[in-house]
Amino acid sequence: MLGFEALDLARFQFAFTVSFHILFPAFSIGLASYLMVLEGLWLKTGNEIYHNLYRFWVRIFAVVFGLGVVSGVVMAYEFGTNWSGFAERAGDITGVLLTYEVLTAFFMEAGFLGIMLFGEGRVSKRLHFSATCLVAIGTLISMTWILMSNSWMQTPAGYEVIDGRFEPSNWLEIMFNPSFPYRIVHMGLAAFISVGFVVGGVGAYHLLRDRRDQAARKMFSMAMWAILVALPVQIIAGDMHGLNTLEHQPAKVAAMEGHWENEPDQKGMPLVLFALPSMEDGANHFELKVPYASSLILTHTLDGKIQGLKDWPRDEWPDVPLVFWSFRIMVGLGMLMLGMGVVGLFLRWRGQLYDARWFQRIALFTTPVGFIALLAGWITTEAGRQPWVVYGMLRSEDAVSTHSVASMMTTLIGFMVVYAIIFGIGIYYMLRLIKSEPMNMVPSGGPGHERQPKRPMSAADGSFEEQN
Repeated sequence: MLGFEALDLARFQFAFTVSFHILFPAFSIGLASYLMVLEGLWLKTGNEIYHNLYRFWVRIFAVVFGLGVVSGVVMAYEFGTNWSGFAERAGDITGVLLTYEVLTAFFMEAGFLGIMLFGEGRVSKRLHFSATCLVAIGTLISMTWILMSNSWMQTPAGYEVIDGRFEPSNWLEIMFNPSFPYRIVHMGLAAFISVGFVVGGVGAYHLLRDRRDQAARKMFSMAMWAILVALPVQIIAGDMHGLNTLEHQPAKVAAMEGHWENEPDQKGMPLVLFALPSMEDGANHFELKVPYASSLILTHTLDGKIQGLKDWPRDEWPDVPLVFWSFRIMVGLGMLMLGMGVVGLFLRWRGQLYDARWFQRIALFTTPVGFIALLAGWITTEAGRQPWVVYGMLRSEDAVSTHSVASMMTTLIGFMVVYAIIFGIGIYYMLRLIKSEPMNMVPSGGPGHERQPKRPMSAADGSFEEQN
């Protein structure tokens, strides 16, 4: 059907659903920690601006958390239906890790989320703050288990293959597999940076409406500090992650670099800034290169070399154009985000951070760049692993279920329609919440009295129109 095979559609369906899913947990991870900081600062200083900001963002967190849970359920469904070969052969390892994610993290988040959303004024401030902290810690624990599972698929360790199945032999080696430490740091920072840009963009939006809005000033300032601190750390973490990938997944790095083969007299590898990679020709067209730069970045020497893609059989190459460009989008946006942090620092030093409307417009425009970079990085990671589901051990074609093209196409279209409705409504509702005034979140009479939500989605408050 339309030239697609069932494997292509299964991969596209998984890419489509996971792309939606990854955004909401990342949003939850960063936002939960931001809420913990806001409530902690409010309790420590008594400054009501922090309290207003907490109540402003906790409503958005409720929506994000709900959408994350909905999209996550679909992933578990797909493992069993579309990737039964993977579930059968690797389920004894990945299934256990994902089960622990539910038992240790999701239950914690779900258990204390109710206190966090509806307990203010009904429980003590200390207990409420503890609930906020536990929800934030739960999101981080959840990320840890999921990345353990994903990292094991990228760099498998601590297993034996018995009758074609991956059986655990050393759980510590499985959990702390070679790429896990780098992935969790890289992903965690990506989540914080992405939320930093969302908070900065929302702060810029309200500053453009009223530059005297104290809550907007505070969230804009906090976001610029977070971006300035996190981006340099992320660049260092990314470099270390790249070195680890070169050691354990060299074909992925070759695709990221658009590097096909080493020339006999070549002294050092250039960095390909722009090119049109052709898998058919096994070469790049229209290259723009910086001499020695790739050697310097990848090997930290001027004459270092890496393997070219032609060192591997043709059927073990990942999709080079996809990996090549997704990697450049991630890096390019990373440089843009670092520039935003530096310009923000300069404007702060000049005392113009809240008056530079051109910068606030840029901040508003760049609100989603963190998530775009995160998605591009995820595509680089996952597409660069192909054709393997478990790297070097289990190919995608051996992991997919034996469904027909028609059934795969039908379910794919069904997912697209359902996602468009559910997530369209959720995102529209979230955007409406963002437009509400952040300084008017604490009702008169104190927390727990007027307008205290009585059911989950009313945490976002039925009086939204009243606030505008």
